Amino acid sequence: MNKATIYGIGLGPGDPDLMSVKADRLVRRIKNVAFFRKAGRKGHARTIVEGLLPMGAIELPMEYPVTMEISVTDPQYNALLSEFYEECKKKIASLSEQGHEVAILCEGDPFFYGSFMHLYTRLKDTHPVTVVPAITGMSGAWTASGAPITWGDDVLTVLLGTLSLDELQKRMANSDALVIMKIGRNIEKIRQALKASNLYQKAYLIEYATMPQQTVHKLSECEGRITPYFSIIIVHGQGRRP
Repeated sequence: MNKATIYGIGLGPGDPDLMSVKADRLVRRIKNVAFFRKAGRKGHARTIVEGLLPMGAIELPMEYPVTMEISVTDPQYNALLSEFYEECKKKIASLSEQGHEVAILCEGDPFFYGSFMHLYTRLKDTHPVTVVPAITGMSGAWTASGAPITWGDDVLTVLLGTLSLDELQKRMANSDALVIMKIGRNIEKIRQALKASNLYQKAYLIEYATMPQQTVHKLSECEGRITPYFSIIIVHGQGRRP
């Protein structure tokens, strides 16, 4: 059986102009297009490629059974998502086995905290899978801030807001520059960790980096602000320079 290639296509941080030439070429050519989305939403990845899909494209939305309704520490969370990814894998695999190429659209880079990774690990040993890398959301965020994220020997650490307060503080203390993702309901814990690390006044909040609604603020000026899903906090390094 000749299985067709499955492509995990990184679309970049949100601006369609920041897609790679390869990603653009594949998106315009492949007719079976899969993408993740929250139920009832269009999906961010699908929004990025609006107007780029080939005529007659067959869209395959993959709707998460759960997002933030239950805690990630709840065993049911992993069970529901595991079943979901397994079902998605079967549908994608079936198309490949029928000789149909599949483009799986990925926000940011496919191998950086992306849902595609869960399909990749389930498909890579049995089906041909090609991954197309992309500009990450954090790169778009620090560029939007108008200042370099690292200088000289600065150590950059990427943190998740889901970490404990103690873990956040420990890692902040051992880094020169920070990117903090998965903020959401963890925002107050992140604020507390930054204050304890004497980094609060240096932190910036970037929302919707590279998108039309992009905003950049000092975090200290956003007390009480409810951060949207596409939000990243950064602390610039101030290391060695000529």
